[in-house]
Amino acid sequence: MRVQVRPDQCAGHTLCNFVAPDVFGLDDNGNVLSLIDGEIPADDEAAARDAVATCPERALKIEE
Repeated sequence: MRVQVRPDQCAGHTLCNFVAPDVFGLDDNGNVLSLIDGEIPADDEAAARDAVATCPERALKIEE
C-alpha cells in the first residue's frame, strides 16, 4: 500500500502526524507530507490507515 497526500486539501490539523508519526510529517508551513516514498512498511500500515481515517479534510488517500 501507498499513501497519497493532497497538499491543496490539507488544513494543517496535524492529526495524521500524531496518529502515524513514522509515516506522516509536517512541512515548514505545518502541512502534511509523507515521510515514506513508496510502499508503506507492513508494521506501519495500520497506523497509516488510522491516520487517513482521522483526516477531517480528506487530504490523504490510500493506494492499494
